[in-house]
Amino acid sequence: MKILIDESLDVRLKTHFENYDVSTARDMNWLGKKNGELLKLIGENNFDVFLTADKNLRHQQNLSHINFVVIVLNSIYSELSFHILLVPKVLEIINNLKQNKLSEKFFEVE
Repeated sequence: MKILIDESLDVRLKTHFENYDVSTARDMNWLGKKNGELLKLIGENNFDVFLTADKNLRHQQNLSHINFVVIVLNSIYSELSFHILLVPKVLEIINNLKQNKLSEKFFEVE
C-alpha cells in the first residue's frame, strides 16, 4: 500500500504509518506542484492513497478518473498534534481499502 502525504501536512506524520510505503511530496520532489499535475503524478507513480489537508481539492478537481483514494484531514488547526488524532480513522479507511470494501475515492476525516 503506497501512501503520499501532501506538502500541506507535516512530514512527521509519515512516522505514524510505519507499516506502509509512505512518501511525502518533499521526498518525491513534488513541492509546489499544482493539484491537476500532482494528481496525475500520484496516479502515474501507483500511489494507493493521497493524504492532504486541502479541503477544496474535491471542488477544484475532477476526481472521477483517479485510480487512488484521496483522504482529507479536516481538523480545526493544521498542526501535527491535531492530525495525529485523525490517524486511527485514516488507518480504518486504508484497512477497508486493502480488503476491497471501498467504492468511494474521496474521504474527509474529522
